[in-house]
Amino acid sequence: MRLGAGRDGPQSFSPNISRPVPGVLEMPRWIPSGSREESTLLRELGLPSTEALFADVPKKLRVGRMGVGPSHSEPEVVAAIDKILDRNRPLSKFASFLGGRVAVRYVPAAVDALLSRSEFYTAYTPYQPEASQGMLQSLFEFQSLWVELTGMDVANASLYDGATAMGEAALLCRRIHEGDRFLIPASLPWEEKSVLSNYLSGSRSRLEEIPFEARSARLDLEAVRAAVARPGVFGMLADLPNGFGVVDEGLLELKSILGGVPLAVSADPLALTVLEPPGSWGADIVVGEGQPFGIAPAAGGPLLGLFACRSEHARLSPGRIVGMTRDAHGNRAFALTLQTREQHIRRSRATSNICTNQSLLALAFVSYATLVGPRGLAELQRSLAERARTLATALGAVEGLEAPKFDAPYLSEFTVGLRQGSVPEFLDRLRRKRVLGGTPLADPRLGATSPLDAWFLTAVHELTSEKDIQKFARAARAAIPKGGPAV
Repeated sequence: MRLGAGRDGPQSFSPNISRPVPGVLEMPRWIPSGSREESTLLRELGLPSTEALFADVPKKLRVGRMGVGPSHSEPEVVAAIDKILDRNRPLSKFASFLGGRVAVRYVPAAVDALLSRSEFYTAYTPYQPEASQGMLQSLFEFQSLWVELTGMDVANASLYDGATAMGEAALLCRRIHEGDRFLIPASLPWEEKSVLSNYLSGSRSRLEEIPFEARSARLDLEAVRAAVARPGVFGMLADLPNGFGVVDEGLLELKSILGGVPLAVSADPLALTVLEPPGSWGADIVVGEGQPFGIAPAAGGPLLGLFACRSEHARLSPGRIVGMTRDAHGNRAFALTLQTREQHIRRSRATSNICTNQSLLALAFVSYATLVGPRGLAELQRSLAERARTLATALGAVEGLEAPKFDAPYLSEFTVGLRQGSVPEFLDRLRRKRVLGGTPLADPRLGATSPLDAWFLTAVHELTSEKDIQKFARAARAAIPKGGPAV
């Protein structure tokens, strides 16, 4: 193929563009390589065999040869892969009652249609000031929605997930108020406690757990008073609903107890459509998990961190904030008005090293909320609360279960007590019946001790039917261990 004349005369196109360089070892671009290339690689590394290359990896952890076998045609490969995929058990094939900050909702087709548009679906998160006006406007609307739900003054353009948003809230509390102790509810899920512990590990601070009342699982307000009376508390986190699914009315009194100590609240965005916003009862920071708004649960992610605070703390908050302004011609325009990470300001003044935000998921959040609408969201929460009570009645009639475990208000999820046997084994027996009954509340990590061994969290979802609830109750009766010591 003639391309034209170069300095040395007519040139022809050749697919072999690269030229060998003397003294440089050439390796093929394909992985895996053949035996000849493997021998060359081992010789250059000074190793006698492939086995020596992986000598540091214990043999019991090695996968070994994959046994791919001889080559096949593309249709044969597709058929073989389909056969493997048929062994998968997607969530849609189960009656799912999993909860704990991640929900199963019907996502309108329009949400995915918006997310898949090339104007939004970029390979790189647009955090730079020159991000498109469309993306900046969507983030501005996202911030405005979270501000409206929480009763706060300002929200950022999102964080990674709800747990890390809690961690950032703890760090913000420490910037606002001096101290070395951060109060958290003992009912907080163990995963979130772990994230908070990691966030504070480098700041010479520690977590202090506030116990809950045995019958109601509400926060022990007298224990809060006693903790605040001792010096060193720089902030407190409360969650709504709490880790047991309980809606704790006692949180309304927290700010009067804490006084000048900052209060951070982790709140479910759907619950805020029917409950008083935390800003109205004194919260300084409100965070949350945004996954239930327009994002499929997938395999545990991706997730979306929500973060809002009072205006006086905006310059100490992490991440970026999008603002609305006017351009030189008086037209409405959007810009990143605050960027407090190390790339944009002096390192000593940076409040975060967060390098990105969940822009695409923030777009999903605001698209879902806009399509369903404020009335639709509130109706959804009310219908879930009614369905949860139906589930509690059905499980409460199963001998061996205590449902709900606590005498307190709840919305779409609640705690169930197993009177005898092992919770993981009980849930595993349910799984074999195609029922995902819930999430164990005990910390499963090696060496961890927990008073929650006999409890699990169960939840209803938008797609939970009466048939699913009855299936759960039947499977639970069959899964209850017969005899044995009570737990």
